[in-house]
Formats: sequence, structure tokens, C-alpha cells
Amino acid sequence: MFAASAIAISATFTSEPVAEALEFWLREIDYPLDLRFAPFNQVFQQLLDPTSVLCLNREGINILLIRPSDWGSDESNLDRFIDAVRSSPARCPLIIAICPPTGGELKHHLELALPLAYVFDHRDLQHLYPVDNPYDPHAEALGRVPYTPLFFAALGAMLARKIHALRTPPYKVAALDCDDTLWKGVCGEDGPKGVTLDEPRRALQQFMMSQRQAGMLLCLASKNNEADVLATFAAHPEFPLNPEACVAWKIDWESKAANLATLAADLNLGLDSFIFIDDNPKECSEVESACPQVLALPLPADETQIPEFLNHVWAFDRLRVTAEDAARNELYKEEAQRSQAARGASTLEDFIASLELRVRIEPVTAPHLPRVAQLTQRTNQMNFSTLRRGESDFRALLEIGWQILMVYVDDRFGSYGLTGVAILAPTREILVIDTFLLSCRVLGRGVEHKLMAHIGQLAQQQGFAKVEARFTPSERNKPAQLFLESLATNHEFQAAELAALKYKSTAPPPTATAAPTAKTTRKRANYARIANELRTPEQVLKAIAASKQAGRRVTSDARSGLERRLCAIWADSLHLSAVGPEENFFDLGGHSLLAVQLLARIRRELDVEVSLETVYSGDFTVAELARAIEWKELERAGVDEYQHLIDEIEKLTEEEVLAQLAQEGAEFA
Repeated sequence: MFAASAIAISATFTSEPVAEALEFWLREIDYPLDLRFAPFNQVFQQLLDPTSVLCLNREGINILLIRPSDWGSDESNLDRFIDAVRSSPARCPLIIAICPPTGGELKHHLELALPLAYVFDHRDLQHLYPVDNPYDPHAEALGRVPYTPLFFAALGAMLARKIHALRTPPYKVAALDCDDTLWKGVCGEDGPKGVTLDEPRRALQQFMMSQRQAGMLLCLASKNNEADVLATFAAHPEFPLNPEACVAWKIDWESKAANLATLAADLNLGLDSFIFIDDNPKECSEVESACPQVLALPLPADETQIPEFLNHVWAFDRLRVTAEDAARNELYKEEAQRSQAARGASTLEDFIASLELRVRIEPVTAPHLPRVAQLTQRTNQMNFSTLRRGESDFRALLEIGWQILMVYVDDRFGSYGLTGVAILAPTREILVIDTFLLSCRVLGRGVEHKLMAHIGQLAQQQGFAKVEARFTPSERNKPAQLFLESLATNHEFQAAELAALKYKSTAPPPTATAAPTAKTTRKRANYARIANELRTPEQVLKAIAASKQAGRRVTSDARSGLERRLCAIWADSLHLSAVGPEENFFDLGGHSLLAVQLLARIRRELDVEVSLETVYSGDFTVAELARAIEWKELERAGVDEYQHLIDEIEKLTEEEVLAQLAQEGAEFA
């Protein structure tokens, strides 16, 4: 039976060779999902057939690998493709990879036409996983496999990164060391003007600024004199990154682990949302020991590797950047102003009144689905259900008549943005609150009460006498539980009473407290290994070979130069360190598509055309293949010699031919 949670792939070409790399990555990042391939070149059918591999994959991830040239020259096929995606009953997240040679404008066109899909093209692939020549014309002719194993390794890595970004809650804060991290040198010893910005660290600063634009909060965590660090920034206006780009910093001689905990408390964020970057492995080890929730990453000892290292830290990946992401650093600076206002208020009621808080609640619209989905992934404290949903999930809920509300909040200091979501499921007698969540930035200010009152009013308007809230406890949503219990112990409400809900408090104004953190660290990949050892397609293929070779022994040696060369080709194609001449191709993990690629490579490297019949006519080993090639060579040599004789005879006159025949007849008489 087909698993409802899998990675389902449909392509316009033979795409099964990507499986080996993708399965390797799924093991590497510990995502135990089945891999399913749809039939060859049936993308349209897969999108529209409710019983297809894609449509039955209700809780997994769907992938479309398209090469528009496979659809021919009819440009209307692209419009048909877009219509098929839009009308498809498939509901799980969709990744679309535009494979070479097409890209560029097509990617932009698909992103605009299909805002719920995650699209990348071969230029994105070439930027992160370059392959000089991705094409394999011989394999395409033999089995419609258009690309080399190296390209499929690159494609598998890119797909795995997208899957990882879809399934992993994003990190929110990058905490950065200063000396020999943000710049080269020690400002306390070399002086503020004595430090320099070499190219690797310039790339690091630029990378962090791009992360800031994508919503990552930047902090400084440095053992230093604060005055020296600030003087260094002042002495180097050419630095891409400056203190104004940071929402907070702790620069002193305390341990960095303690300072990270303080920063987390000041920002009201969990330590498991922090990435710590330092040039000193010892500092990273100490942070890991004291704060295991923090992802601590030491920079490469070879500083020239810093840019590529950062490009391959998957923890920084973002599938999509919303308007709220781009404004996040400014939102946190505004929050600092609110904290200052809180210190001047005697009660919480006075503080809220001073904010001039405004709350707007309205039905969700399509352009806001990315942010709404993002909130379900990121919100932990005021979250009734802790359900994580994607954009396609919301689209499916709207289609069955559920209501989705968005909450906007602003005050005299600025806008908090889209900070809350409620999902309402109408039943026969009760309006059910399936999801209720608010960003921690607006908690304790009466916003949660306004949202509940609004739900009560909607229930009255729609004829429901009662409202029920679904609640699922987690390690981090204790604030949501306390809020619900303050309203009703059984989580059921009379709609009229809920509609009249007001919030009053004489409690003191809020102060910064440490955000609740999970008792255990989040499940995460080995980001340092990936960024250091698995950032090229060649490294990926080598790692696959090493994993397959573990515990395996080659029991015999090649007997000729041809066998030795074939053994090397087989080992490389099968991603093994060595292959014996008597080992069966299929016993070693080979399959028909890999056999096609193998024969194409032999054609390319040895200039010998071997038919697929050779693969299935007997025991497919290096020894048998070598014999088949030797026979091919003998046949070709015989044909060449025969042609030579014909050419010589054609040069003779009729008398010379008769004389030659008479002479040979006399010799055999």
C-alpha cells in the first residue's frame, strides 16, 4: 500500500538515478521518508489523477523535475502545466526543479504563477553545486537518462536542502564573535585601526547582512572591551556589517554561553533558535557543553574556505522571505522602545494604554498564506495545537469551508505585523477553534482576549451557541494552557459570554524574562560536517561510495589492462572504492538505469558500443563485459582487414586479378 507520507517524484525524463543521492541525504539529515517515483514522463497525469503517486501523497512532499524541451515546441504546454498544478487535488508541499538547459525567465514566471510552489532552476543549482558538463547524450539515447551521475548527485543535494528547509523550524538569531571572525586581528592588541577586513571575512559580513534581510536577527557575543569593539566599527565605515545592524550584543569578559543565555532572555527567544559563529573551536565546544540547544559552528581553519562553508550551512536556508521577515530586525528594535516605556508605567493596564494598541482581525487572503504558514512553524508559547502546516494545507482547509483569521497589531512605536492566526472548524452544533496562535511579541497585552472575543462574535453571527477550543500540550506551550484555563477549565465557552470577553489587569508591566526552552535540543543535522565535507557533488559521490564500501571486501584482482579499467569504471559508477572482475553488477546494487549510464560511459571513454543485450544475456560481470568488448574489437579488426583487401583488389586491373588468382591456385595445388 502506498505510504501517505513520502517524497514523490514525477519528471519529464528518466529521473530514478537521483534516488541514490537523495536517499543518502535523507539518511544524513535523519528524515526517514519513503522515496516514490511516478511513471516516466506523466507529469500532467500525475497532477490531475486523484489516484496518482502525487495525489495519494497527502502528508509528504511532492517534487516535479521538468525539462520544458521534453514537451516539444508548443508553448501552450507551459500554460497547461501551470493550470494542472493549480487544479491538482495534490495538497502536500510542492518543489519544482527546472532542469537544464531551461531556466532564467521561466523560473520567475513560475514563481509568479504558482506562489505556493517552491521553484529553483539550474542556475541556483550551479551556484551551490557546480557541474561542468551535466549532459550524457549516450545515456539519453539508450534510456532517456539525460544527465551524468555527477549532475544527479548535485540535484539530489539541492532537493535534500529544500526538503530540510521545509521540515525544519528556522533558526532566528545569528550570534557572532568579533576578533578573527568579523575581522582579521585582535582589536584590543592591534588597535581599532589595526584590524583588517580580508576577502573571506568581507564575504562573512556580507553573508550575515543578507541573512538579516531574510529575517535573521544579528547579535554580537564577544570576549572583549565593549569600547574597543565599538571603536573598531567606527574606524572602519567600509565594513558591510555595523552595530546598527544588530538587535543586541554582549561584549564583556563573561563566558559566551552565559552571554548567549542573557541575549535569549532579552529577546524572549529560546536558545534553540540561536546559531553561534566563532573562529575558535574551543569557544564553540564550551558553548555546546553549557548550552547544547545552541548550534555552535567554528569557522574553517583555512580562512579561504569561509565563504563556501557559510553557503553550505543548511541551518541558514530559507525557502521564502516574507515582508515580516525583512522587517524583523526593526520590529525587535521597536520592542526595545516598548520595554523602555514599560519601565515608566506602574501597572500593566497603564503600560498597554500608553502603547495605544490597535488590533485588526480579518479573513486570510492568498498573498498572506506564506506568513500564516510560517507562524505555525515558529510559534510555540501561545499555540493551542502546535500543529505545523504548509501553505497548501491552508488552501485545502479553505476549500472544505474552514475559516482562517489573520491578526495584525500595531501601536505608537510601529507595527508588529501579521502576528496571529486562528483556524475555525464549523461543525453541526459547535464552532471549533482548531488553531489559535500569537507571536510571543504581543503576549500579555490583551491581544489574545480580543481574538477570543472576535471568535465569539463570529460564532454568534453564524448561529453557533457554543465554542470549543482544541488544546494539545507540549513542552513549550504552557502560556497557552494557562490562558485557556483562566477562561474555562473545560475549554468550552458560551458564544455570547466569549463575545463579551474583556481584559483587565493590575499586574506590573512586563519585564524581560528568559524564554522557555525545550528540555532537550531540537533534532538537527550535522551542519558542520555538511558544510565542511559534503559541499560538492564529488564529495557527495565519494561519501556514498564510502558508506557502501563499509564492511565489503574485494576477493579477486583484474587479469588484464581492460579488466582493470572496467573495474575502475564500475567502481566509480556504483560508488564503490573497488570492484572485482567476477562480482555481479546487480548484486553490487546496480539497476537497469545505472546500466544505461555505465554503457554510455564505456562508449564515451573506450569508444566501444555495447548493447543492452549484454547486460541481460548472462552473468553481468566485469570479466564477461571485458570478453564482450574483446569480441567487439576482434570483429571490428576483422571488418577493417576485409575492407583493406577490398580496397587493394579494387586498385587492380582485371588481368592483374586473374594473374593473382592463378598464382594462389598454383600455390594451393
